[in-house]
Amino acid sequence: MTLLIIFLLLFIPIGIIGGYEYFKVINAPKYNPETMPLNYEIVGSGNKKLVFIHGLTGSKNYWKSELETVSKTHQLLLVDLLGFGDSPKPNSEYSLNIQLNALEKIITKENFNDGNAVIVGHSMGAIISLALLAKHNNWFEGAVITGLPVYKDKNEFREIMSGHAVFDRLASGKYGTLICMLHPIFMTNFFKPDNLTDEVYEDAKKHTWQSYANSLNEIVIKPNLETFSKAIKDKKIVFIHGTEDSSAPYEGAKKYAETFSNAKFITVTGGDHQLFLKDPNAVWQTILNYHQSEKKSQTNNMR
Repeated sequence: MTLLIIFLLLFIPIGIIGGYEYFKVINAPKYNPETMPLNYEIVGSGNKKLVFIHGLTGSKNYWKSELETVSKTHQLLLVDLLGFGDSPKPNSEYSLNIQLNALEKIITKENFNDGNAVIVGHSMGAIISLALLAKHNNWFEGAVITGLPVYKDKNEFREIMSGHAVFDRLASGKYGTLICMLHPIFMTNFFKPDNLTDEVYEDAKKHTWQSYANSLNEIVIKPNLETFSKAIKDKKIVFIHGTEDSSAPYEGAKKYAETFSNAKFITVTGGDHQLFLKDPNAVWQTILNYHQSEKKSQTNNMR
């Protein structure tokens, strides 16, 4: 009898939460790009422009550490991707093309497609940034890419994530979608990774199981990244990557950077996947020095 009571007390709430999260997504309206614009804000002033694209479960607020470093000389477009932050969370495929189309509407509306902007992307946002630059080569000067994940397939991704925090391990496993339906349980302060700030972690809770699972499969794992480097051609790309990045292994990103004809690869010794949160100035200085970087592939070291 005692075991039955424990079972009911434990699993009934889990079932209620999982069921609620499932039906919340299934009953959500289908994505309509005309009536569901992305949430965004523009910060700063100046002739130079920057478009910021966050990673999986991130938000535009990811980039708000020490913004004054660049906001006096740059105009910044900070965007919540579809399905994340305070952007709409429709019942959607969350494919790469859908995310690109949603971004295009905001970028053209705010005139960040005039050829004077640099795209800055982190993790999944790094992949989206490269895809956007490959599709619209004349819209941007180039890109600054941080924490780029390069995986052969889903099995490699799961192997890499197996050494991570509890929620990351569970969400990347065989039953990842089911676990993600229970993220209100797992994403409590008890499970918060040490390399995330409280503000970023709170925003990370705003995704749905569908926006997470589909984005992971369709954007992080599925694309052939070499098609982007071929299409981007001679646009200047600056990669900045930490040697201790356990989510997006250093060697994979470095090897991929070598497929570009005009790339600079900056190594941050000791930096992890949340390099910007730990040392925002490493990224800001890379952006400020963007126009001074040499036009040949090279590796620099930062400590």
